[in-house]
Amino acid sequence: MRAGVCALSVALLLVGAACLWCAAPPPAIVFENVIEKSGIRFAMHNSATPERHQVETMIAGVAVLDYNNDGLLDIYFVNGAQLPGMEKTGPQYYNRLYRNNGDGTFTDVTEKAGVQGRGYSMGVAAGDYDNDGCVDLYVAGVNYNQLFHNNCDGTFTDVTAKAGVEGIIPRLGKTWAISAGWFDYDNDGLLDLMVVNYVNWNLATEPPCVTAGVRAYCSPDNYSGQPNILYHNNGDGTFTDVSMKSGIGRVVGKGMGVTFADYDGDGLTDMFVSNDTFRNFLFHNNGNGTFTETGSASGVAYTEDGKSMAGMGSDFRDVDNDGRPDIWVVGMVGDTFPLFRNRGRDFIDITSSSGVARATAGYTAWGNGMFDFDNDGWKDLFCTRASILDNAEEVDHLPSKAPNLVLRNLGIANGRLHFGDVSAEAGPSFQTPAAHRGVAFGDFNNDGKVDAVVVVQNAAPELFLNRSLNHNHWLLVKLEGVKSNRDGLGARLKITPNVGGPQWNHATTATGYSSASDKRVHFGLGAATMIDKLEIWWPTGLYQVLTNVAPDRILTVRESGVRGGPPVFPR
Repeated sequence: MRAGVCALSVALLLVGAACLWCAAPPPAIVFENVIEKSGIRFAMHNSATPERHQVETMIAGVAVLDYNNDGLLDIYFVNGAQLPGMEKTGPQYYNRLYRNNGDGTFTDVTEKAGVQGRGYSMGVAAGDYDNDGCVDLYVAGVNYNQLFHNNCDGTFTDVTAKAGVEGIIPRLGKTWAISAGWFDYDNDGLLDLMVVNYVNWNLATEPPCVTAGVRAYCSPDNYSGQPNILYHNNGDGTFTDVSMKSGIGRVVGKGMGVTFADYDGDGLTDMFVSNDTFRNFLFHNNGNGTFTETGSASGVAYTEDGKSMAGMGSDFRDVDNDGRPDIWVVGMVGDTFPLFRNRGRDFIDITSSSGVARATAGYTAWGNGMFDFDNDGWKDLFCTRASILDNAEEVDHLPSKAPNLVLRNLGIANGRLHFGDVSAEAGPSFQTPAAHRGVAFGDFNNDGKVDAVVVVQNAAPELFLNRSLNHNHWLLVKLEGVKSNRDGLGARLKITPNVGGPQWNHATTATGYSSASDKRVHFGLGAATMIDKLEIWWPTGLYQVLTNVAPDRILTVRESGVRGGPPVFPR
C-alpha cells in the first residue's frame, strides 16, 4: 500500500514538474497601438480654456471608410476650432483625412481632398447617399454642419447648402449637432440622414459652473434639450426636412449617440438615440413615413433601477445569437453601461446578470461597439473610457484619464449570457490612460480581425490593431445594393456555419459616439471551415441565399434574389 502511494506521489510530482514547462494559453483578445509607426500625426484640439466652455469636453468623433475604393480602410478625424470664435483659424484645427497605404502607414490627404471642414466639428457619418459607389461624409458640428460629396477622384465637394442639410431649425437657428447617421428609413433605395442634436447652448451666455470652489464643465441639467432632425433623401442631390412630419422632431431630448437596426423583424429600420441625463429614445419605424417613440414601453429608456442615465455612445446588434438586435449604452460612473436584451416584444435589462454591471459600475465611457474581436462567434464589448471633467482629480477626486475597456463574450451558460473583463490582458499599450472620446471599428489590414481607432483629446489618437492569437476563422461581407442603397445599409445577414450555431448581423456604419465604422459586415466563425448557408434580407425586400461559402476572405455580394423569404427571426 505504502509503495503504491509513493509511486503515485512521484507520478504526480513528475506531472507537476512537466506542467512548469507548459505555456499558459494566450490572452483571448489583444490589441497593439501602432499610431507611432502609422504616419498619422493628428491631434484633436478642443481649444481648452480656463472658462471650461461646454463644447470643449464633448468633442468627439472619427470615421472609418474606404473613400477611394482601393479595398483599404481610411480614417477621417473631426477637430475643434479656436475659442471663443469657433472658427478653424489654422491647420491645427483642420479635420483630417488619412489614406491607408496598405503597408501599415497612412498619408494625410486632407487638403488635396478638400475636407478641412468649418467651425467646431463634433461627429461624422459615412454613407453613399447618391449611389455612385463612393462614400460621402456628413460632419455634425456646433456652428456648422457639412455634407461632403465624394467626387470619386480623391476629392470632395461641400454641397451642404445645395442639399439643404445645414442643421437649421427655424425657431432655434443652427442646432448643436453632435452625432449623425445614414439609413434608409423608407426602403426606397436612397440613404436618409438622421442628425442628433444636444442642448441649447451659447458661448456668450453660458453660466459659469463651479463645484467645490473649482471651475468645471456644467451639467446638462443647466440647459434645455434640442429636437433631432430627420432629412429625407429626394434622389436629386437634395433633402427635405421631415422631422415634424415623421414624429422625430416632436420628441425633445439631449442627444448623444444614434444607432440603427430592425429590432422587431418587420423589414423596417428602427433607431435608438441615447440621451444625456434624459431617458433614451427608441424610435419604431411605422412603415408609413412616421416613427413612434417607444423607449419606455420597450424597456430601454432607463437603467435597471429606473433612472435616466448620462447616455453617451450606443450600439445596436445581436449579442446573444438569437437573431434579435440588442442594445448596449455607455455612460457615467454609476450608470453601469446598460445592456438591453431583445425579447422580440420588448427588451429586458441584463446588465447585472451578464456581469456587465460589475465590470463597469465605477467607470465613465464615451464611445463603444459590439464586435467579435477574437472571432469565436460571439460579439464582445469595447468602450473608450475617460472622465467628463479634465480636472476630475480636483473636483471629483477621480482620475480624468483612463484606459479603455474590453469585455469578452463568454457565451450562454445556465440560460444566461456572460461577459468577462479581459482589459488587463489585452496588451501593454491597451493599458494607457488617456482622455478618450469616440471610437470607430474596422479591419485596417484585411486580416479578418476587427481593429479600432480611438480619438484622444489634445493628443495623438490610438490605432489599435487586433493581435489576438488564435486559429479561428472569419468572414467579411461587402454588400453592393442594386435596388437597395448602394452600401446595403439596413441589410440583415444570417450565417449557418458547419460548426457552431447560426449568427446574425446587419449592415450599418453608425456606432458608438459621434463616429462611423466600416460598412462591411463581420462574422467570427470559430472552428467552422465552411458556411453552409449565408442568407441576406435586403432593405427593398429581396431575399438572397449563398451556399457553401468558404471562410477567411472578403466576400463581395451584389444584390439579387427573390422577393419575400422566411422571417429573419421568430417574432
